[in-house]
Amino acid sequence: MAEQDGALPLPRFDAPPRVLIVAAPFYRAIADALLAGARATLDKVGARHEAVEVPGALEIPAAIRLAERRYDAFVALGCVIRGETTHYETVCNDSSRGLMLLAVERGLCIGNGVLTCENRAQAEVRADPARMDKGGGAAAAALHLVALARRFSEPAGARPAEGEILMAGAPVARA
Repeated sequence: MAEQDGALPLPRFDAPPRVLIVAAPFYRAIADALLAGARATLDKVGARHEAVEVPGALEIPAAIRLAERRYDAFVALGCVIRGETTHYETVCNDSSRGLMLLAVERGLCIGNGVLTCENRAQAEVRADPARMDKGGGAAAAALHLVALARRFSEPAGARPAEGEILMAGAPVARA
């Protein structure tokens, strides 16, 4: 994944997370680049993953809802490029809201890699694993949420020492 300011190191897992990647390949080359970045990031931590495709960004939340009990996390991938009508706003807003509702109301670990761009050139830069790698970033977000979910499912006595800082479940030494 391309270096990003403030990016957290990937979490480590005792048991590999099961991750479903849901991709909307409306713009095939962009979706393939997002998928390559997501897979590479998931492979770095030994996650077990598979990918499915849906017709468009609006169908991604529904696909995740249908599969929610079978996976620890989800990576949503797709691209919406502004056109001449207001359909862009509808697709951007409704797909994002659907993903957020699943995450907040159902407690699902979702990394949102649905690009919302003004033009294809912006999308290509953001999707490219060697440049902005938003697919890898979405996978990393999902993995961090899995680490937090696993940490918060521990018994109450398994808490960190007073003053210890935790980043996605792993203690961090103070400077």
